Amino acid sequence: MSATQDLLTNYQHIIADLQLVMGSKGIFDVTVDGQMLYSKGETGRHANPGEVLDLFTAHVGDVKRYGD
Repeated sequence: MSATQDLLTNYQHIIADLQLVMGSKGIFDVTVDGQMLYSKGETGRHANPGEVLDLFTAHVGDVKRYGD
């Protein structure tokens, strides 16, 4: 599952805006409310499956996932 699909499947009820911004050279950064949650440039690798979702879950704290 893609990071976008993970986020929308689990947190569609709290995400007001989700933007996919095309970059160059394989850039993959995930920023939430101005805070960088994941950067391929910093890690030197693409995010593992579920990694972005786990980081987002930690960021939003005690919020139930959609459908729970």
